[in-house]
Amino acid sequence: MRFIADLHIHSHYSIATSRDMAPETLWRWAQLKGVTVIGTGDATHPGWFKEVGRKLDHAGNGLFVLREDMKGNTIPLSCAADVFFLLTAEISCIYNKNGRTRKVHCIVLFDDMESALRLQGRLSRIGNISSDGRPILGLDAKRLLATVIDECPRALFIPAHVWTPHFSVLGAVSGFDSLEECFEELTPHIHAVETGLSSDPPMNWRVSALDGLTLISNSDAHSPQKIGREANIFDTGLSFDGIARAIRTREGFDGTIEFFPEEGKYHYDGHRPCKARLTPQQTVESGYRCPACGKKVTLGVLHRVQALADRKTGLRPDGARPFRSLIPLREIISDTVRVGVQTKKVDRPYFDLLEKLGSELTILMDVPTDGITSAGYPAIAQAIARVRAGDVTIEPGYDGEYGRITIGR
Repeated sequence: MRFIADLHIHSHYSIATSRDMAPETLWRWAQLKGVTVIGTGDATHPGWFKEVGRKLDHAGNGLFVLREDMKGNTIPLSCAADVFFLLTAEISCIYNKNGRTRKVHCIVLFDDMESALRLQGRLSRIGNISSDGRPILGLDAKRLLATVIDECPRALFIPAHVWTPHFSVLGAVSGFDSLEECFEELTPHIHAVETGLSSDPPMNWRVSALDGLTLISNSDAHSPQKIGREANIFDTGLSFDGIARAIRTREGFDGTIEFFPEEGKYHYDGHRPCKARLTPQQTVESGYRCPACGKKVTLGVLHRVQALADRKTGLRPDGARPFRSLIPLREIISDTVRVGVQTKKVDRPYFDLLEKLGSELTILMDVPTDGITSAGYPAIAQAIARVRAGDVTIEPGYDGEYGRITIGR
């Protein structure tokens, strides 16, 4: 079965996250977006774990479904579909290794609630797992991996957004130069990495050390509307085992749905207080200092990839999976009608298109543009055609600022 999965999100228990990140709302928005399997996020948080236990039922395949009495009737028939939940968590490890402070985020995909509960118990003895949906622990990432192997032997452990400057295994500020430097003899237990919003597969293909790994992409959503902005395409059994096997072997893993990496908020180097956006070359020429104030700039994902790359741009390794670069439908509508994304002038055509044509990802990837025109939106149809052709201009994101998109007119 071919389906889309978004395996890294957060609940309303995470800091700076929408109150709407609850199972019933995730169920609704997964259908509107066209996502069949959605991660729960935050499965190590006791409060969220209890809420998930109350609101979800076992589906009998290592996945979960929303209880019938929790389901509403606000889904257009054009979008209505089965939605499955997979227990997931992100964990933040902050520790010292090799003379430097390391900040590494990792995702765990659980095969059942019992394994998640066992990991909760172990982590609760290390630090506070109740203050944030994504616990922040003084724990070596290698030790976390060893704990997951011990307590949850069927779980998947995946380094999160691996190039993000401040909180990733390969990030410029607090990361390592290789997975082996971080995880040492346990590195063979790593079968995949999450590429993050500011990189795409071709950037990762430049680093041959990643060739044996599955490159996955997820939304890291903090609000329901962000679900599916990056996601994975599977053609496998609709089960935890099917998903895990596809990630481990790439058999049945049909690729990813991506941001244009320039839109990610750490693509370029820069210094946000001074609105200084720099290419890697400009950063070198400025001595790694902000040209406006002289403070150190934040090195972005492109700079970091170039630093570790051992291949030229354009080389595709054997076994590399395909990908699609998209811009969220709301942002396309916003650019077309030239108003803010969170406005009624965007809401009205957005929900009308979903009502008439199906889920957001179906519209972005599959619906013929003449069908969008026939629905009453010729300008949006033209914009989607340009996005599909890669005819977009983006002022790259930097130092925590998302990139600014202009779709060719």
